[in-house]
Amino acid sequence: MSSYFSYSYHQARQRFLAAAQTLNLAVTSYVLPGYSGAANEVLATDTVLFNADGARSLLILSSGVHGVEGFCGSACQLAFLNDDDLQRRAREAGVAVLLVHAVNPYGFSHLRRTNEDNIDINRNCLDFSQALRDNPAYRAIREHLIPAVWPETTDNAAWIADYIARHGAQAYQSAATSGQYTDPEGLFYGGTAPAWSNLTVRRILRETGAGFNDIGWIDFHTGLGPYGHGEKLYAGRPGTDELARARDWWGRDVVAPFEGTSASEVVSGPIAGAIYGECSHARTTSLALEYGTVPFSGILDALRGDQWQVLRPDTGEAKHALLKQQIRAAFYCDEDPWRGMVLGQARVALLQALVGLGRSD
Repeated sequence: MSSYFSYSYHQARQRFLAAAQTLNLAVTSYVLPGYSGAANEVLATDTVLFNADGARSLLILSSGVHGVEGFCGSACQLAFLNDDDLQRRAREAGVAVLLVHAVNPYGFSHLRRTNEDNIDINRNCLDFSQALRDNPAYRAIREHLIPAVWPETTDNAAWIADYIARHGAQAYQSAATSGQYTDPEGLFYGGTAPAWSNLTVRRILRETGAGFNDIGWIDFHTGLGPYGHGEKLYAGRPGTDELARARDWWGRDVVAPFEGTSASEVVSGPIAGAIYGECSHARTTSLALEYGTVPFSGILDALRGDQWQVLRPDTGEAKHALLKQQIRAAFYCDEDPWRGMVLGQARVALLQALVGLGRSD
């Protein structure tokens, strides 16, 4: 099982391309212009389409929307490309499988959750012709969220502790993570225009989704929740029959942030929203599978430290390496029990999606 998990974006990409070649699957590569990877490698979002001929419906498997989280999703995609039984079941169900590898290749390679412009891709997929969401609570904590000194001083930590005591841990998490559009050097920044990854995903959806009237989507993430548990997070719109269908496919434990039952906040501009504009002809059913890693405080502190050093390019090499190690560990547990839980739950989710799509009218 550990053989599917890579040590770097470069290795993950090479293994993904090699697996596609073994199956004689054509690869379409969308190269990120103007940037190179941590090892000076080409950065690209790569796609392959399995079982394209004669399929009635489509299942999308995407990885690396949040860059450093790509170790998990890439492994799940590589496992599918090496799973003869799952591939047979997809053929029998009449389901094509589109694998979108490394939606945010810059973040994956450079161990960042955000892209080359510090944009959170899962806060960027919205209509920028409309007024952008205001987040005054974020502005209230910004100075202390990314302080002038890292590790933070005891006074700064005490300020945050007092904020949580007065407003609650949930309010603090919401203020920090739900998305903001005023601070391009801050955390969970959604941008002011569609990012390259957003536009690329939309292009992929248009080009591949046009031929299918029934589309399922599993987007792999890591971070929030108990260690190794894959929270089945409904990624579609509220107020439609899609949530009921997602629970019919994946179980009653599918949670929806707008119902207040998820470890995740309601966020603005999630990537799954792109499908409604690009594949408006299709019935869609979307799920984010989020695997827990470390407690939320550890995740947020890793992001705070990483953002602190990004704003200070003169950070010493040793400290830079330590902060990169911390953010990697916050989103990828390099342990066999965790990896086994990831692959096992992913396989079940894929099987459930194949059954759901296979019985569609």
